Amino acid sequence: MKKPTKKPAPKGHRVKKPQKAAGGKFKVLFGEQEIRRRVRQLATQINRAYEGKTLHVVAVQENAFVFTADLIRALKVPVYCTFVRADIRDSSMGGTATREITYTPRVDAAGKDILLIEGILQSGMTMDHLLRYLLGQNPASVKTASLVEKTDERKVDVPTDYVGFKASGKYLVGYGLGHQGQYMNLPFIAALP
Repeated sequence: MKKPTKKPAPKGHRVKKPQKAAGGKFKVLFGEQEIRRRVRQLATQINRAYEGKTLHVVAVQENAFVFTADLIRALKVPVYCTFVRADIRDSSMGGTATREITYTPRVDAAGKDILLIEGILQSGMTMDHLLRYLLGQNPASVKTASLVEKTDERKVDVPTDYVGFKASGKYLVGYGLGHQGQYMNLPFIAALP
């Protein structure tokens, strides 16, 4: 008796199977080759936009490090790169809840062409705050880039000039995005169950 043969997926389409991870399965949303291709496309757009200029990349740690590394290696324009960490402190003064967001190290944006990079844009609050901080220094220009934009979690309307992928729902991991320090090393982006 012959085993039934599986039909191959049509050209240009990949069948995404759930991958095994420590602690369970998760569904791959964007595969390794798909990410690589999209990063090259974004780099082409950025190279065109900044031709003849020096680009100052400001990347938000931790979730942007893999995306930033791959993106800047594909850029042909001169690049300066700074990684900033957002420190968020919630407190209460006189019964009023307040949130203080600071960034280290300090970024000098005056007169420079800035590309602000986030690994994942969710509520938009951190990106908006950092964008305002940079714009307050009178840069030549500021554009934003995000590997993934979570369309269902947006609370603040911030400009998204270069977006790798749009997604909704589920907690995303892989390609620098982590959960409790895990899964950042995965070469694809997946949703945790």
